[in-house]
Amino acid sequence: MTAEVTGLRADARRNRDQIVAAAKQWFAVQGPDVPMEEIARAAGVGVGTLYRRFPDREALIRAVVRESLTISVAEARAALAEEPTAWQALVRVLRQSRELRLIVRLTTAAQPAKTIVKDDEESSELRRAMIEVLDNVVHAAQAEGTLRTDVDTGDVSMLFTLLVRPVPLLDEETAELAQERCTALVLDGLRAHTGTPLPGRPLTAADVGL
Repeated sequence: MTAEVTGLRADARRNRDQIVAAAKQWFAVQGPDVPMEEIARAAGVGVGTLYRRFPDREALIRAVVRESLTISVAEARAALAEEPTAWQALVRVLRQSRELRLIVRLTTAAQPAKTIVKDDEESSELRRAMIEVLDNVVHAAQAEGTLRTDVDTGDVSMLFTLLVRPVPLLDEETAELAQERCTALVLDGLRAHTGTPLPGRPLTAADVGL
């Protein structure tokens, strides 16, 4: 948690946390261009309070990105530490991280969020930490013989990015089912000793700009 947050009074921190939580919910559904008034209403605060905490949309996006990345890194580390195999840790990361899904949706659909992740030092550091953990999970799964060896972290990242993109023209229930089924198919394709040999070479994190 940053000094900016820890230095707030209890009521101010509560307001801030409510605003960030509301923004995350709205961003996940409608993207980062949702009206600030809607976020304030969902957070149960006035628009003036929102702007005192976050003077502009970029400041709010930055807070959401930082918090979601922090949680994503913690979740991935916990998965690697707690699951009995690296494969199960990989499955847990790909299936369960709503925070990581939000980050991917923001950074693939909105230029401001892309710029924030690239230019904000804290976000960049958290992003590097997330890539390092995912890299460890991928290589540990390959070492234990559960993940096919002709892939690398870049391949896994690209598959995850494709999986979490919003599906147009589908109702929420059908979209969720489609995503679950596609995730199962992707995981099946990632298992060792299955599938058709892939063309070219494995994609690293650096290959896909991570």
